[in-house]
Amino acid sequence: MRSYTDKYDAEAAAKRVAGVRAVANDIEVRMPSVDERPDPDIARDAVSAIKSQLPISSEHIKVVVKNGWVTLEGQVEWQYQKNTAESAVRRIKGVKGVSNLIQLRPRAEPSEIKKKIEEAFKRNAEVDANRIMVETHGGEVVLKGTVRSWIEREEAERVAWSAPGVTKVVDQITVAP
Repeated sequence: MRSYTDKYDAEAAAKRVAGVRAVANDIEVRMPSVDERPDPDIARDAVSAIKSQLPISSEHIKVVVKNGWVTLEGQVEWQYQKNTAESAVRRIKGVKGVSNLIQLRPRAEPSEIKKKIEEAFKRNAEVDANRIMVETHGGEVVLKGTVRSWIEREEAERVAWSAPGVTKVVDQITVAP
């Protein structure tokens, strides 16, 4: 692949194929020399992109770049902030890969997480709430069960992350048509 975006998009496409239950992405990014950039330039653009997407929480995120590989570190309150930071740097010219090591440190204490997630599943048309079991241990959520598609599995995980106080989601859901 000629860019990290191509590698990422190829993985996403593989996940959308009916019947796919796992993906091993061993694709190596070999970009043309014209697209390679010095690490300080990539780092500067990464910081700018994160600040643009997350103006308030960007100050809690550090960027380290080595040989075109971007590592994100720091602490944020919500999973969407962690995902947005990664998404912001993914398409920067010269990026060969991204390691997202940002940790979640929610301000709110977890309370009734299990109940809130199960209620959200019932409201969500894309998730069959009867086929997914939710276990909680403090801010950690474990999802178990079987769904019909990778999309449904990803939606269940997204719904779990959206509950206040969630610091980790362990997705043990299997895909079986």
